[in-house]
Amino acid sequence: MIQPHGSKLVERVLHGEDKERALEKAKVLPSLKLNFESVSDVENISFGNFSPLEGFMGEGEYRNVLNHMRLSDDLPWPIPIVLDVEKEVAKKLKIGQEAILCNESNDPIALLHLEEKYAYNREEMAEKVFQTKDTSHPGVAKVRGMKDVLLAGKIDLIQESPTPFYNYKLKPIETRVLFKEKGWRTVVGFQTRNTPHMGHEYVQKTALTFTDGIFVNPVIGSKKKGDFKDEVILASYDELIKHYYLKERAVVAILQMEMRYAGPREAVFHAIMRKNFGCTHIIIGRDHAGVGNYYSPYAAQDIFEEFPDLGIVPLFFMSFSFCKKCNLVVNEKTCPHKPSEHINFSGTRIRELLIQGKIPPPELMRPEVAKIILGYDNPFVE
Repeated sequence: MIQPHGSKLVERVLHGEDKERALEKAKVLPSLKLNFESVSDVENISFGNFSPLEGFMGEGEYRNVLNHMRLSDDLPWPIPIVLDVEKEVAKKLKIGQEAILCNESNDPIALLHLEEKYAYNREEMAEKVFQTKDTSHPGVAKVRGMKDVLLAGKIDLIQESPTPFYNYKLKPIETRVLFKEKGWRTVVGFQTRNTPHMGHEYVQKTALTFTDGIFVNPVIGSKKKGDFKDEVILASYDELIKHYYLKERAVVAILQMEMRYAGPREAVFHAIMRKNFGCTHIIIGRDHAGVGNYYSPYAAQDIFEEFPDLGIVPLFFMSFSFCKKCNLVVNEKTCPHKPSEHINFSGTRIRELLIQGKIPPPELMRPEVAKIILGYDNPFVE
């Protein structure tokens, strides 16, 4: 099976007496209340989704990632994983001290072993990660709203935060066992934040033709207005796989993490995480992890040329559409017919039809999937 990123799958989870001791410490140690996104980062570090990271990045690692998209040991890594706090909070914490990280309900979730405190430039972070300073970009707006000081140090998870999607939650150590039990030597990962339309099914099944199994891995967590709600995405994929996939060839599991909409950098980040889950390949489509018009359509594919040492194979898909004459989903390499014969997979158009209570034509979306979506009063993030 493919090695995790950095060759070692990280697990920083406390059990038994260690967990009990940490819960006792939680009564007296200083505590930091984290938002949902930072809690997700804590869990992704602890379960090995972010291997080889064992905690939040120190200043040297942060600057290396920002400027070179690599860790200090030259391992590819494009997105800073950091923990921000107010200056007043940082002043009260001492290097070498432990602190308790809590979720929004003030439940203790992890121990932070504080190694560094450092200042940073928000504009620099935004411009380098997102290639823009425009606050209309959701990632830029998020960075602009971050607090003044970054804390660094290894973490140990005390307990997971509850999620309504627990049945869909698999850790890398579990997916690796599952893929092995299924006899999958090659696995293609599919990143998504949307319900499936026929274009998605086309790229998934095309990739599955050349691999043993597909790992559909929807992002669950904070998304922008107009994206589909988490429960809608999962229910629609359950319905699609029930009717149109060989069950022994497809697995659906969530990735609890915020979308950063960082385009090219985030595409590489997504590939690294799927490598940690045990995927040998990942589907990278047009405008992967993009938003608006901030990135050229294939920037998220071009960036992979900078990472020949990534250790997972990207499968690039160009534009595709439904050709009425071919009566198939096609791309520019497979269809000779003029554009007037094509129906494009427009997410905006599909949303418009669903908002009107209409089932999109079968060339765009499976009717079973559309009916699941329409079963929700409001399937979109507001």
